[in-house]
Amino acid sequence: MQAASSIYIREDLKTQLNNLKRNPKESYNDVIERLVNLTVDDEPLSSDAIKGLEEGLEDIKKGNLISEKDIRKKYGVK
Repeated sequence: MQAASSIYIREDLKTQLNNLKRNPKESYNDVIERLVNLTVDDEPLSSDAIKGLEEGLEDIKKGNLISEKDIRKKYGVK
């Protein structure tokens, strides 16, 4: 049997966990495990993805940016 731990959480966080339950009998352990599993990406980034991120960062450093206002104007979005 696995060891259990008691943790302190704020009341508002407990309410959020309750709202994330798939059913009223789902345990907090199951909810937390599901949330943790959603945050872990087992697939490493491809070299193309890394290259794209690096290029994007270089553009940002160089100031090659387009404002949201200009993008909205270009595509007619208000």
